[in-house]
Amino acid sequence: MSNPKILLAALLLGAHIAGAANDATYSNPVINQSAPDPTVIRADDGYYYLYATENTRNVPIFRSADLVEWTLTGTAFTDESRPQMVPDGNIWAPDIQKIGSKYVLYYSKSRWGGEWECGVGVATADSPAGPFTDHGKLFISNEIGVQNSIDPFYFEEKGHKYLFWGSFRGIYGIELTGDGLGVLPGAKPHQIAGTLTEGTNIIWHDGYYYLVGSAGTCCEGERSTYRVVMARSKELFGPYEDRYGNPALENGFSLMMERSDKVVGPGHNANFVTDDAGDYWMLYHGFDAAAPHEGRKVYLDKIIWAPDGWPTVEGGRPSDRAASPTIRK
Repeated sequence: MSNPKILLAALLLGAHIAGAANDATYSNPVINQSAPDPTVIRADDGYYYLYATENTRNVPIFRSADLVEWTLTGTAFTDESRPQMVPDGNIWAPDIQKIGSKYVLYYSKSRWGGEWECGVGVATADSPAGPFTDHGKLFISNEIGVQNSIDPFYFEEKGHKYLFWGSFRGIYGIELTGDGLGVLPGAKPHQIAGTLTEGTNIIWHDGYYYLVGSAGTCCEGERSTYRVVMARSKELFGPYEDRYGNPALENGFSLMMERSDKVVGPGHNANFVTDDAGDYWMLYHGFDAAAPHEGRKVYLDKIIWAPDGWPTVEGGRPSDRAASPTIRK
């Protein structure tokens, strides 16, 4: 026969542990070093992997079990395997995906001011930790006819694979080949938004495609005006509109997140990811207002779906401290 006192103690201990887990919090930034334009995926091993513009040369790879504690584990490329497209350019704004059995990394290669010479390339790996093998360019701006062809984002629907991209010269989409490693022969760019945004992400939720991007200046430290904006559509290729019905093609976007007293220029968010409770989370970069010289750090906030369906974050600004994601170990 079980001892009632032991049973009660066990129940109280269990309740204490559950309460502690529910009460867990984290502080921003979650990556306290410059790692701009993050992209993230939850891999088959259960870990989250984050990649960023190469302020760490050759594209840093961070790993986390809980979206909060991140460790730099290596780089996607080495000097020897580094993409040669746009030889004098840097690797910007990658996008990580799992296509079939491969981890696929789309990336921009560009240099400041080279808006017709920049382009988008693709690399693959068997593991999210790499090593990644470069497959070269998908397209260059002056070849595809889209100025400032950077900031790729992959989207798959009904067996079709698409790439969206662009930066302040229009946001475009195009269909890819079945393996995602090339542009579908005969496919042409289709413009879905005007010249307000860059850093495109598209999220399908409850009957709408949400086009989330960043407007303003990204990279001027305490003077940066970056902010996260959004539009939505019933169709993947639009027409997208803001909350008031203004077309995204005419720069109609609604505000989702703006700066706080502590974070300047929040934006260029990763694709939304979910925790084990099914909640959506957004990782994005911003300048620490107290130390803008340290670059664009990575911040985390929970997505709240408003009653009218639009995504937002608590208070519309970066959080300082918040409840942690739910991760079942």
